[in-house]
Formats: sequence, C-alpha cells, structure tokens
Amino acid sequence: MRAVLIKDGQGPIENLYIGETDKPVPTRGEVLVKIVAFGINRLDHYQRQGSYPPPPGASSILGVEFSGRVAELGEGVTRWAVGDEVFGLVGGGAYAEFVNCDEGLLLKKPDHLSWVEAASIPECYITAYQALVKYGEVKKGDHVLVHAGASGVGIAAIQIARESGAATVTATASTTEKLNWLRSIPNGATHTVNYRTEDFAAEVKKMTNGKGVDVVIDFVGQSHWAKNIESLAIDGRMTMLATLSGSEVPSVDLSPILHKRLRIQGSTLRSRSLQYQTELIASSSFRDMIDKVTGANGGGPLRTYIHRVYPWTEIQSAHHEMADNKNSVKIIVEVQ
Repeated sequence: MRAVLIKDGQGPIENLYIGETDKPVPTRGEVLVKIVAFGINRLDHYQRQGSYPPPPGASSILGVEFSGRVAELGEGVTRWAVGDEVFGLVGGGAYAEFVNCDEGLLLKKPDHLSWVEAASIPECYITAYQALVKYGEVKKGDHVLVHAGASGVGIAAIQIARESGAATVTATASTTEKLNWLRSIPNGATHTVNYRTEDFAAEVKKMTNGKGVDVVIDFVGQSHWAKNIESLAIDGRMTMLATLSGSEVPSVDLSPILHKRLRIQGSTLRSRSLQYQTELIASSSFRDMIDKVTGANGGGPLRTYIHRVYPWTEIQSAHHEMADNKNSVKIIVEVQ
C-alpha cells in the first residue's frame, strides 16, 4: 500500500513523502480500514521530529485519527461488517491507504457527517471528554477556563463545558480574530482573554466575582502555571494535556494547592492501555456526547470545525500549516 513515510525515520517536514510499504493484516479483534481522510495533530509534529515515539506495538507511520470503510475483519470481530463506514482512533498508522484498528476504537460514521468531518472528531473530542468530564468532573454551574481555545481540543472542550451547563467558559488565545470567533460560534466561549496582553487570572476573578474557576484545561505548562493556580477556586481541578511552554516551573509555591484543596491531573490518551481507551469510548456518557456532534453548519449543540483540507500529495504543506501555527481548529488530509 501507499503511506506517508519519513525519510531516515525522523527529521524535518521535507522528509515526509508518499511511498510503498506493507499493507497491514488484521489480527484477532482488529479491523482493517481503507482510509478516506485523516486528521493532523500536534503529536504528529513531535513524532516526526523524533521526540514522541508511538506506543509499543503501534505502527511507526504517523496519524492517530481517521475516517474510512471497513475492508477486512480479523478473527473474532463481531461489531463490524465489510463496507461499514467508520471513524476511529489508533496509536499510529493513519497516514496511509489502510490502517488496522481495534474494533472497540471504531465508531459508526453518521450520515450527517462528511468523511472530512468524521476524521476531525476522534482525537479532539475523546481528549476533551477525558480532560473535562472524566478528570475535571465538570458539572452544571461550574466556571471553566480553557487554554489554547482555538485548537481542536480547545474548541471541543469549550462546547462540552457549555453543553454540560457551565455557568461561564473562558477561553484564552493570542489574537483578536480568534477570540471574537470563539465567542461567536454556537455554544462558544462566554468570555475570552488574550493571554499575551491580559492577565487571565485577574480576568477570571472578575468574571466569577472573586471565586475563581472550578476547572482549568491547560496545554501550556510552565508560563501559565502560577496564574492557573491563582485562577482556580477552592476545590478546583486542573487537567494538564501538554507543556508547550516548558515542563519545569522554578520556585513553585505549593501552599495554594494545599489551602485551596486543588486537584491537578496529568492526562495523556495515546499511551493509555487498549482496555482503558475502549472502555472510555464505550461509556454511555461519551456515546451520548458524540451523537450530538455535527459539522460546522449542522445545527448540533456540539460541532466540529475544519480549518483546511489538503490532498495527501501536499502533506508537507499541511505540516507546515500546523508547524507555523497558521490554523485554528483542524487540518484534515484526504487520501487520493
């Protein structure tokens, strides 16, 4: 089969190329999917550079989310039939014509979602659900702060928080255009803060009458740490998804964590066990949430937004778009 490969196994964007490799064969419990579209994620960028290897047993080919048609069934598969239209999550291998996926990590593609829209959902919505619902335990009346609000996970988290009944959802981003857009979309942010020019901790205190926020979703790490702790209310919960500004925080004062009874949870999805991931996706609350997702113009309470669609012959351009931070929301690639 053809796949997006990396010359020398890792390196700059220019090392990406479409080449021939072995077509995967589904083993017990696996489904072989012929891919129509796949999503590009920040973790692909790090894996290409050699700093984020795939989990043991996963394909070394980039890509963790996709949409496509079931092409072949492994032994014991009972949930799917050849020809089913699906979308799903893998530890690697989605930048290809075919990918093996455990049957429990697939979801049926609804008719109201295009192939591109379906491919944009798994990584963002599963990650946001895990961070906000499973760990953040968001509930009606909570105040929520979401960093990197214009990212795919950020937008999913904002909408899930609103749909969960949050009293306020404050999103941070770096440009006026992104902030205005985040407030304008259905179930978008109730408040926005430019983290480059404003003190988000001071702003959320104003918005919550001095209480602070109950839940923080953070991707940034070091540069946001002190203000995140300041932003949190008594019994606040923070889920950390990445450390984009760095992972070491000098001269940390632990007393606010103690006195405010804060709970800080690190969260990754790709490194989780297959059992954990399948149970998460099978949960009734997650399925109820996913059933509400439509395209940008679909009218649902939760929507997926696409920045740009590339043919896979332009995979280098797609990676440059992400690496240069030119995108808000998802970049999707179609296999042709």
